[in-house]
Amino acid sequence: MSDAASLRNSAFPLIFAAPSGAGKTSIAQALRERREDVVFSVSATTRPARAYEQEGVHYFFRTEEEFRRMIAEGQLLEWAEVHGNLYGTPRWNLEAASASRKHLILDIDVQGSRLVRLAVPDAVSVFVLPPSGAELTRRLVGRASEALEARTRRLQAARHEIAAAAEFDYVIVNDDLETSVGAVEAILNAESTRTKRLAALPELVDRLCDEVDQYLAVEQGKPAQ
Repeated sequence: MSDAASLRNSAFPLIFAAPSGAGKTSIAQALRERREDVVFSVSATTRPARAYEQEGVHYFFRTEEEFRRMIAEGQLLEWAEVHGNLYGTPRWNLEAASASRKHLILDIDVQGSRLVRLAVPDAVSVFVLPPSGAELTRRLVGRASEALEARTRRLQAARHEIAAAAEFDYVIVNDDLETSVGAVEAILNAESTRTKRLAALPELVDRLCDEVDQYLAVEQGKPAQ
């Protein structure tokens, strides 16, 4: 393994949050497709599986009793009740990603991101904003399959989420998908080189200093150590 690879062998979870319609899921999916060092977090839920959904791929489907047991046993990094169903992030997602040295991508809401940041201080959080309120409204109101009441509720929820943007480590405006994915890749690359994440840095620094000392000793006519 090269020195560069040995330094950048630690992984951290990457939290994605955004108002509905901002495009965070598209960014996360594109990121997963182009990088081998990321893996998508699969949530657990008590919601019934739809015909096309697979266990462990779309969700981990659990009964309410099983889900409540996971809560009691501390198996969830975060959880919430949404429209009568329970959703949560299993801790084993993070453990598996860490073991394989991959960044865990968590596509969650603001409430969930707060809980994950408390449980995993090493996590990096990114908030995705729409290019404009008008564009966000167009995307949400354009969902003709929903009633006016549902669309209004989505807009109110989006406004509430947008107000929390300053809580996050990074904020990007998703005006162009390719540009947004590139911005998140830059965040991943930069965060991977933070000194606090470089466990092998002291060993590498000591080795480089020893090698320089040996060169200096030869130059000065001293026997190499």
